[in-house]
Amino acid sequence: MTRTVPVPLADRSYEVLIGEGVRTSLAGVVRRLGAERAVVVSARPREWVPDTGVETLLLPAHDGEQGKTLATVEALCGEFVRFGLTRSDVVVSCGGGTTTDVVGLASALYHRGVDVIHLPTSLLAQVDASVGGKTAVNLPDGKNLIGAFWQPRAVLCDTDYLSTLPPREMLSGLGEIARCHFIGAGDLRGLPLTEQIAASVTLKASIVAVDERDTGKRHLLNYGHTLGHALELATGFALRHGEAVAIGTVFAGRLAHALGRVEQSRADEHLAVVRHYGLPTALPAEVDPGLLVRQMHRDKKAVSGLGFVLDGPSGAELVSDVPQDVVVRVIEEMPRAPMDTLVGAVTTDVVLT
Repeated sequence: MTRTVPVPLADRSYEVLIGEGVRTSLAGVVRRLGAERAVVVSARPREWVPDTGVETLLLPAHDGEQGKTLATVEALCGEFVRFGLTRSDVVVSCGGGTTTDVVGLASALYHRGVDVIHLPTSLLAQVDASVGGKTAVNLPDGKNLIGAFWQPRAVLCDTDYLSTLPPREMLSGLGEIARCHFIGAGDLRGLPLTEQIAASVTLKASIVAVDERDTGKRHLLNYGHTLGHALELATGFALRHGEAVAIGTVFAGRLAHALGRVEQSRADEHLAVVRHYGLPTALPAEVDPGLLVRQMHRDKKAVSGLGFVLDGPSGAELVSDVPQDVVVRVIEEMPRAPMDTLVGAVTTDVVLT
């Protein structure tokens, strides 16, 4: 069964198709756009890439945070030039969240914007990275510090791709699903994975529709991400994005309780939800808390002081100027475990229906 989730953005509206085999819709989407040529940037084998129906240049990509750089974007744009790509043509990404981000940014910058279609092949990319138009690359000083808003023309979330993922890649996507519990998706535990994906995308689409440019409500999507991004950088990306967000979600519950925003039972619920998905809940023992605080000061939401999206009496919201001493205390009170025990014995048990 295919699910269709609209992302209503006036003349930039598009649809997200979710289900088995939806990648075969690619040629039809390209035809509707009127493109005569396509560049497909794929981090997956050639046979994973569906026919575009037009003259196509296939470029290899590599998923992983190390590839999220301006140098990668520049290299892609150079290939676009050599192929003769024009504004009336289309770019297609086929890969995980890194590929989606890098290809999306290259498409936004080349000729000041060419159409892009995303075929996310990881769970993380399907539930989050491919939808909403945020594109970015990293600097040594922080994650996603250089980027642009550039909405895709369509997103094809083919769940057949997920059957090829290793357990840790599945787990990383579950980290984004887990945090949806606290920003309006409701309790998704126990639902088949396809329904969890659709619910996560539906929630994100509803938020993006009212705050495309991340000036208000869209901050909710960063739940668990402030500490999560700091953990990724502090561990040299040994922690995957969703694993780090899961730990950040547990931290967000504890911080909200420390600030008197939620009861202990709600903080405990954060721990229970993250544990349900088999995600890590402790801080890596090897990480210096001081380094985490310094990284969080570089977060895009930290306009003045430290800022976090936190649960509260009226639900989740952005909380600015959180006292640093409270943040440090909550970090120091978090359970700690060696890195290899956090990620060394990963299992996932999901139902793809």
